[in-house]
Amino acid sequence: MGIKRRKLVFKKLRWPWANRKYKDTVFRLLFKEDRKALLDLYNAINHSHYNNPDELIVNTLDNAIFMGMHNDLSFIIDTHLNIYEHQSTKCPNIPLRCLFYVSSLYSQLIDEDKIYGDSRISIPEPHFVVFYNGTDEMPEEMTYRLSELYESCSDSPDLELTVKVLNINHGMNNDLMHSCQKLNEYSLYVAKVREYSQTLSLTQAVQRAIDYCIDHDILKDFLIKERKAVIMYSLYEYNKAGHMKAIKEESFEQGRSEGREEVRDELTPIIEEKDAVIASKDATIADKDATIATKDATIAELQAKIKELENNKN
Repeated sequence: MGIKRRKLVFKKLRWPWANRKYKDTVFRLLFKEDRKALLDLYNAINHSHYNNPDELIVNTLDNAIFMGMHNDLSFIIDTHLNIYEHQSTKCPNIPLRCLFYVSSLYSQLIDEDKIYGDSRISIPEPHFVVFYNGTDEMPEEMTYRLSELYESCSDSPDLELTVKVLNINHGMNNDLMHSCQKLNEYSLYVAKVREYSQTLSLTQAVQRAIDYCIDHDILKDFLIKERKAVIMYSLYEYNKAGHMKAIKEESFEQGRSEGREEVRDELTPIIEEKDAVIASKDATIADKDATIATKDATIAELQAKIKELENNKN
């Protein structure tokens, strides 16, 4: 099946409040440079049969604040704008984030001067999908709606946005996994990290999971090529997920009692300051763990070369 070709030019968009220490995710690393894998993922979700990945128009928001003003993957296919994001924690606010994402992407696609003209502008229809692989229970598929965030909402809100959430933990959505090998193998890798982290440090668990997957031909080429990056990103993702969980557990949202707004005004700057300290510590720990893991990987590579040279000498 062919893809309707449109000449769409993305402007480079940079957020002024972006945190330069933002770390990528393994999910994004896996799919963003592999157009065939991205097309396979699209076909699996939509039961379609597109076969020319070279015609994909791919873009991402390339900067982020720590808690995630960043979408994992966005691309246009057959005049539809698809925004894919990976989450390891529940996030009912994702429709609002997706509204920010799509607004930003449209601003890249459309010349602002044309908005004020009298000619109708055609824009690609947006679709939003979140791939969830957190530890909290989640059905195989669910939908978040922007209207669920409104303080009060009419039966037919003027502005609505829906986000499909797919649970990609191992054992979930088997039909989807069967249709997209890369997604299935990514799910297996995450499951192995969690399995090994029950008895090992996170750094050791990530390295053991990588070794297991390579030995069992799971994302083998990708993990061999991107081993150091996968270690670094995995450590960051798990530290970030732990930080998000801590924030949820300490949430001050306890209901709408009288005087709540006044108390919230006093609590907000204190909590924000605390979160910033925790975030900084988490990022520092993740960076140190990643450095250690990288050095361990380099040492292992050198030891393997020494062993190989000794064997050749004998």
